Amino acid sequence: MPEAILVSQVFLWLAIIVLTVLVLALARQVGVLHERIAPAGALAMNAILKVGEKAPHIIEKSIDGRQVEIGNKKDVSTLVFFLSPDCPICKTLLPALKSALKAEKSWLECVLASDGSIPEIHKDFVRKYDLEAWPYVVSENLGKKFGVSKLPYAALVDENGIIRSLGMVNSREHLESLFIAKETGIASIQDYMAKRNHKHD
Repeated sequence: MPEAILVSQVFLWLAIIVLTVLVLALARQVGVLHERIAPAGALAMNAILKVGEKAPHIIEKSIDGRQVEIGNKKDVSTLVFFLSPDCPICKTLLPALKSALKAEKSWLECVLASDGSIPEIHKDFVRKYDLEAWPYVVSENLGKKFGVSKLPYAALVDENGIIRSLGMVNSREHLESLFIAKETGIASIQDYMAKRNHKHD
């Protein structure tokens, strides 16, 4: 009987050691995978505009009467964030968006953009999600000029009116990658993968 207990203890410790090694190996692989797929820009899906081009010069009025100008020279960069009151992903991203805008306010301003024909829906949306700090523009023309086909979508325009990054933003990581793209010059996931593959060729 004591021998059986001893054998079972040995097998138990061997199992723990093997499990520990497997967990460490898995953690290492997760780290490697994270490096390989680290977002280098939001997923670009635009047939009209390209990074490095001049942004369309647009003048609009927000729903609270503020004049909004995009594509001109400014002291700060402009994030144009396209959303909709009936877009569930847009709503889940709003806390991350507001947090990012407050953290980057020294060099970044934001314009919220949507379309639709019922102003009250947009005004209720702004109040409900506490978006009064940023101009909210309801304009179909703005979406067309920026080639927006799916939401949520964002474009980062620098101080000189040049597009530095743009694309769909389905997560906090995609949103933050727009800012990283301006710093690194890597505009999109496709651009990142193309440059990475070119290095390995």
